[in-house]
This record gives sequence, structure tokens and C-alpha cells, in this order.
Amino acid sequence: MLWKETAAVRLLSLRIPLLLFVGPRVLELDDEGAAVGVPLGWRTKNHVGSMYVGVMAAAADLASGMNAFSLIRSRYRRVVPVFKFANMEFLKRADGYTVFRTRQGRRIAEAMEETARTGQRVTLPVEVVATVPDRYGDEPVARFTMGLSVKKRKE
Repeated sequence: MLWKETAAVRLLSLRIPLLLFVGPRVLELDDEGAAVGVPLGWRTKNHVGSMYVGVMAAAADLASGMNAFSLIRSRYRRVVPVFKFANMEFLKRADGYTVFRTRQGRRIAEAMEETARTGQRVTLPVEVVATVPDRYGDEPVARFTMGLSVKKRKE
């Protein structure tokens, strides 16, 4: 777990309280992408013993935005991220500790650079794959396409 990044997510929870309740942990964050883990427990489990759809959507949102969040904190303070759309495909039950991973960090960095340079909104689809490594290894339990949209804030 990346302690500093997880602490930053906990601070972000002051603005998005659901994140504090769900308890995500940042597992990876580099130029290539990010991974967020969410434990399966009483707060995240539905009536059939798998992860709530809403929890999975929140975790995919966080994973797809982690690279942008990191870049905003370090270089692009005037850029604001939002999500314009989300497509979700559930393949199996997420019935254990679930990892949400994207490998599109470089594309996100390019979008951040473009919006900082031009001031125009840039929207890109960010693919996130959810796995339950302890039960299914690298086999996906869900796939998400999150429409990350970034724009430079007006002066």
C-alpha cells in the first residue's frame, strides 16, 4: 500500500465522504497507471455476499482518477477533473478483496498537458479492470470505462 497516496485519498474523503466509508487503499501509482484496493466487509458487501455495485463504481472512479489527482497535486493545480460517463460490465461476483486497476496513466498525463496548454476541455475514456486476486487471480470480475474530463479552471 502507498501510505502517502492513501492518506491523500482520505483527505479527499472530506469532500467525498463515501470514500472514507468504503476505505479504499492506493496499491499502485506510477506513470503507467494506478491500482486501488477495496476490502469486502460489512460496509461494502451486498445481500448476496459480493461487493455493492455502487462501491465498485466509486472504486473504479477513484482508480481512473488517481493519475489525474496526483498530477493536479504536483503540477496542474488549475485543472479540474470530472467524469462525464461510465460504462460498466460485471462478469462475476466480486466476492473478496477487489483491486481496480488502470494502465492509462500516460494518456491521462497527455490529456492534462493538453488542457493546461490550450485551456480546452479534454475527455478521454479510461479503462479500469477489477479483479479478486485471492479467488480468481488476474481474471476480471468487472470492466469499467470511465469518461474522465479535465479542464483548466478560469482565472
